Amino acid sequence: MKPTTSKIQSEIKQGRPFRTRRQEAAIALLRTADVVRRRMARIIEAYGVTLQQYNVLRIIGGAGNDGIPTLDIAERMIERTPGITRLLDRLEARKLVRRVRCPSDRRQVLCWLTAPGQELIREMSGPIDKADHIAVGDMGGVELDQLIALLDAVRGEGE
Repeated sequence: MKPTTSKIQSEIKQGRPFRTRRQEAAIALLRTADVVRRRMARIIEAYGVTLQQYNVLRIIGGAGNDGIPTLDIAERMIERTPGITRLLDRLEARKLVRRVRCPSDRRQVLCWLTAPGQELIREMSGPIDKADHIAVGDMGGVELDQLIALLDAVRGEGE
């Protein structure tokens, strides 16, 4: 009897079985992340920003009126990047964020969304909500809770 081919094997056109189920799970997870990332990028890039720039705008917007230090933004990024300053430079050049050196600690730079940055985030919220729905399909509350718990378990204690 011929072993069945898994969906991920078919997607990546792999003829031989995976070495282990863990390897299959890891590759399926990476493939899924890539699919979701590409779908989100298509929506976000239509607004003239990259996924990473959108992530920065979302983080700054969530910080509220007090602003947020640059290093805190870097720590909160979904995809960690060493180039947070360059990302902020580009967003500031487009007048979507503003940065101010903290008067009480000159080593710290605080960031805020500008009015155009806030407007861009508002414009994007509907399409992003739709993309989130597409990313997880028609899963119900219990299934979403299970998925979140499984993904938390995969990430474990963090880096």
